[in-house]
Amino acid sequence: MSSSPQTIVLGGGCFWCTEAVYVRVRGITDVESGYSNGQAQRPSYEQVCTGTTGHNEVVKLTYDPAQISTRQILEIFFIIHDATTLNRQGNDTGTQYRSGIYYTTPEQRDVADELIRQMSQDKVFDRAIVTEVLPLANYWPAEDYHQDFFERNPNQGYCVAVAGPKVAKFRKTFSELVKE
Repeated sequence: MSSSPQTIVLGGGCFWCTEAVYVRVRGITDVESGYSNGQAQRPSYEQVCTGTTGHNEVVKLTYDPAQISTRQILEIFFIIHDATTLNRQGNDTGTQYRSGIYYTTPEQRDVADELIRQMSQDKVFDRAIVTEVLPLANYWPAEDYHQDFFERNPNQGYCVAVAGPKVAKFRKTFSELVKE
C-alpha cells in the first residue's frame, strides 16, 4: 500500500458535521470544507445555498493510506449520514446536501462502487442508497468562517443538536480509528 497522501471528497449534508467527524479520524491529515461538482466558478456559500449552482457542500479529506484505507473512510461516511435520502440530511434540504463520493483515483471509485453494491446486497439500510459516485469536479474551498466550525463553535445550536451526535456516533462505532 502506497503511503503517499491521497485526497477524496465527500458530501454528507452540512459540511460542519462531516468535518467535525473527520478531523478526529486517525490517518486523516487534512480536512477542508468546500463546494464541488457544480457549474459556478468560485461559488460563495450564499450562491450554493440557493441550490442553483449545482454544487454540493463537501469535505476534502487528505489521508495517509498506510494508516487508513479508502474503505474505512467510506464506512465512517455511511454511518454518519443518511445515504438513502435524496438531496436532504435531516432538516437540511436541497441539492447542496446530497450524498456524494467524489473520487480522485479510479481505485477510490472502485472501492466506493463495491462498498455500495455490498451494502445494497446485504440490505444494510431499509431504503436504496442514493449516494452519487463521481469524479471530483470544480472544487472550491468554503469561506474561512466555515473551516473548523464545530471546533470553534461547539455550543452553537446546530453543532449541539446535529454535529455533536454525529461525532459521538463515530467515536462509539469506530473507537479504534479515533485520533488520540
